[in-house]
Amino acid sequence: MTIRKHLMASALLALALPAYAADPDLIVFDWAGFEEQSLVESYVAKHGQMPTYAFFGDDDEAFQKVASGFKADVVHPCSQMVSKYRDAGLIEPWDVSRIPNFGEIAPRFLNSSIFKDDSGVWYIPTDYAYTAVAYNTNEVPAEDIASLQVFHNPKYAGRISLPDNTDDVWSLALLATGVTDWTNVTDEQFTAAATWLRTAHENVRAYWADPSELAQLMASGEVLVAWSWNDSIALMREEGFPVGFQRQATEGASSWFCGYVNVKDAPGNEDKAYDFINAWLDHGSAKGLLDNFGYAHSNDAAMAEISAEELVAADVNPIETTLLAQTPIDQAMRDRMLEEFEKIKAGF
Repeated sequence: MTIRKHLMASALLALALPAYAADPDLIVFDWAGFEEQSLVESYVAKHGQMPTYAFFGDDDEAFQKVASGFKADVVHPCSQMVSKYRDAGLIEPWDVSRIPNFGEIAPRFLNSSIFKDDSGVWYIPTDYAYTAVAYNTNEVPAEDIASLQVFHNPKYAGRISLPDNTDDVWSLALLATGVTDWTNVTDEQFTAAATWLRTAHENVRAYWADPSELAQLMASGEVLVAWSWNDSIALMREEGFPVGFQRQATEGASSWFCGYVNVKDAPGNEDKAYDFINAWLDHGSAKGLLDNFGYAHSNDAAMAEISAEELVAADVNPIETTLLAQTPIDQAMRDRMLEEFEKIKAGF
């Protein structure tokens, strides 16, 4: 399936149906769009069908649903949310002796006691990419997107889109105000970033909720500049839209990664949960992830089998710039960010 068809179909599915029903013994709670067979080929080969998928649109929504009693076997949060699942007692460690390719995961993705401690491995990182500046190359000159201050530029008032996502908008605001490590944000830095974000809000035409929505906003000409993930870029390029992805602005860009947690007291078959995560860590999944989402895989050995040209084309090749890594942060600070972002969107 092409990126365009895959993401558009997934967006429609997320709006129309609560789940993609298949194997009743494994319920995967995932981002809309991840019901992609190329990511779990060995699971399908073994069991003859895909898992059953239920979908969410953002990390906070997913956590609230699981915390409220939604039953799933595995969930796909991004790294900064894992501590919330642990603190709430919703997940249990993975038995990595049952995951043969676990040792091929790049160590940098597990460098946190939140993910791995004396109790075990609580998180299996799988996918990563960037959040950076998307822009219409026909209408936005390169000099305008050399800095993240483009989001304050009155020239683009009403032609800006930001993600409706706490982590991404705060990564932007913090970078734009000179913070490159969000694990120890001071009150002064928080206030400066919030002020910056309020000014950017005045230029925002829309907050996008998923990559296909952003692609439509930019393709229609309504939006010229956005803070975007890789998959929106891949989607627009496949359609021939003149889009650039500025990952090396003066202030930098953001990087993030996501993965799977093992839900405690899950309703399904635990053996199938391990079949699922092993399928994700198979080498072929890296190519499926790149081709269908424009994302990179946490399995470095699998990524080594993909050509440098393909990585450059997807904008997941290494870059020499400042990166704010969206790693776990203090939950009180993240809750404060979430509350403040809701006020900003409401105009306060």
